[in-house]
Amino acid sequence: MGDPANEEDPMADGGAPTFLADFATLSGFGATTRGGVHREAASEADERQWAWFGRWLADRGFTVVHDRIGNQFGLLERTPGAPYVLVGSHLDSQPFGGRWDGAYGVLAAAHAAHRLAGTTHALNLAVVNWFNEEGSRFTPSMFGSAVFTGALDPGAALDTRDPAGIRVGDLLVASGRTGTGAPRLADIACYAEIHVEQGRVLEDTGTTIGLVEATWAARKYALRVLGEQSHTGSTVMADRRDALLGAARLVVLARELSDELSGTGAPLHTSVSRMTVEPNSPVTVAREVTLNLDLRSPDEQLLARADELLHGRIAGIERSARVAVEIAGSHGWGVQPFPAAGIELAREVADELGLGHRRMPTVAGHDSVNLNGHVPTVMLFVPSVDGISHNEGEHTTDADALAGLDLLTGVLRRLAAGEITAG
Repeated sequence: MGDPANEEDPMADGGAPTFLADFATLSGFGATTRGGVHREAASEADERQWAWFGRWLADRGFTVVHDRIGNQFGLLERTPGAPYVLVGSHLDSQPFGGRWDGAYGVLAAAHAAHRLAGTTHALNLAVVNWFNEEGSRFTPSMFGSAVFTGALDPGAALDTRDPAGIRVGDLLVASGRTGTGAPRLADIACYAEIHVEQGRVLEDTGTTIGLVEATWAARKYALRVLGEQSHTGSTVMADRRDALLGAARLVVLARELSDELSGTGAPLHTSVSRMTVEPNSPVTVAREVTLNLDLRSPDEQLLARADELLHGRIAGIERSARVAVEIAGSHGWGVQPFPAAGIELAREVADELGLGHRRMPTVAGHDSVNLNGHVPTVMLFVPSVDGISHNEGEHTTDADALAGLDLLTGVLRRLAAGEITAG
């Protein structure tokens, strides 16, 4: 660890009142009447919070830069030529989502880095606001970090369009969110991210800090169900090729897989989310439905079995509903452990601060999933009240949020001292 005599007072940035006030300001961008935020990537609300956060960083001595896919960085360079400890999360939200998801991690990263701004360490610091982590407007999710780590082709990413046909690259240029001088993956020594849990394990067990030890495996599909447009009244039932009926049976199938397989050992979480119906007319049988279906489990063998059953039973849906089901796109990841050294470092800091902690997996995907495996990565959780997330009622208490900030500051200090680096 660094010399305490060479370290600033960790509350030198104003401490709890300043962080909570800044979070209240951030929560005002895209605020909804029910206490959440509606701040999809590159929306007007997202542009306003992006500009505010850029000013916040610049006013505190960070050098603000962007890369070609709109990731926003605040750099604190105290050791010329040294690589960076990267820390952050995302500021975009789900439609009518919660104000803590992602935003807490970005602001905590910025405050933690600012607390260390007056110190000299072996490594430099970089705060990041990843572009389009949620994937609600532009798919897939974890978009900006996927480009950063090479998991997503930058040209394909820039050409991605939202449901209205608006292109990512055009939006980024118009808003000034692209640039040069941003760190590359080769410039990063390690990565840290803190996030709200989005579940209720921590709350149910009375624990303040989650030390994330692994991700669940996931398989995600974009499916297209093809039928034939016809009249809802006059078309003989036996002649109908109803794409919406086929889609409905896929929804039921996803839940049946969870009910059938979760009792065999490890859990299986399944869902069908965004659905688009064409022509979506009140008197017309649907000709086409597109939807997203995903499977998640901490057991890769169980996930493979669920995937096998999914594909096998799709054929039955095609026959019974007289439709065709196409896989328009897919992606996924396996169970990925986080480095043991990072978990141990965070545990030591939590013990020093007297914070209760437990090792646990993450079911949700985060930008840390993309960074993990490329650089040593530390992922941390604070509790979510009632486990509510992607919902306007999402909440984390002030006490837990501030405890997480203190923990992240301690972790960041030790990472910046070079305690954990690649190789």
